[in-house]
Amino acid sequence: MAVTTLDGLIAATKRRVVYQKTASRTSIANIPFSVFDLAGNPGAGTLAVGNTANGIVPTDAVAGYPGLATQAATLYINRLMARSSVACWFDLYDCLFSAGAYAFNANTTLTAQPSYAARVPATDYNGLELWLEAVTAFTGSQSIRIQYLDQGGAAGDTGTIATGVAPTVGRMFFMPLAAGDSGLQQVNVVTSTVSTAGTFNVHVMRWLWGCRINAANQGVVDSFLKTGLPQIYDASALRLVVQADSTATGLPSVRAETADG
Repeated sequence: MAVTTLDGLIAATKRRVVYQKTASRTSIANIPFSVFDLAGNPGAGTLAVGNTANGIVPTDAVAGYPGLATQAATLYINRLMARSSVACWFDLYDCLFSAGAYAFNANTTLTAQPSYAARVPATDYNGLELWLEAVTAFTGSQSIRIQYLDQGGAAGDTGTIATGVAPTVGRMFFMPLAAGDSGLQQVNVVTSTVSTAGTFNVHVMRWLWGCRINAANQGVVDSFLKTGLPQIYDASALRLVVQADSTATGLPSVRAETADG
């Protein structure tokens, strides 16, 4: 059942999910970076997805994602507690689709892509985001183009977008969709040019929550009034993206309380 009242939220079964890293990554100030492959709880995941032909729908069973208990009812993020050893921004996502690692000179048309519709509330693809993640370091500015199906199932195209820098390991790039597009149902073609070295992943992600850590070793606590009770699933692949003020991702710690309707 869905949670529709305050009494229902109070009565809901609560569980805790921990996302805490014990290793830091060299980053660039005010640029988003992945911490997926760093040690901690959950343990380090493998940065390269390992599937360029079809892509995968990652779940909490994949190494690097926190495990979630099987639920028979609708699941929400109720509240979160977050802190870090550095001033930064946190963004928490459900990673719906991943493909890679694509080479610097990739020109790949995907086939038989798995659907992530079961992880999209009300099958509303609006708001889903397209991201790139550097798996190995590049040489020079990289140009990347992604063709996709938009939120309504029509053909979409990011056009060729230059990274502007040589991406280092773990760097994340938000890929703007075509004008008028507000989400995507499927990734179809990945094209990459210019560099002579480097590999990257492509992710489709659903934003769940974000916060600002104003100073090192400070924290925040957000109740349901701030989280907005975003819906997740017992197979959700929760992924943290860190945008530090400095040149290190620090040691992020997020504790999420889920509510089972």
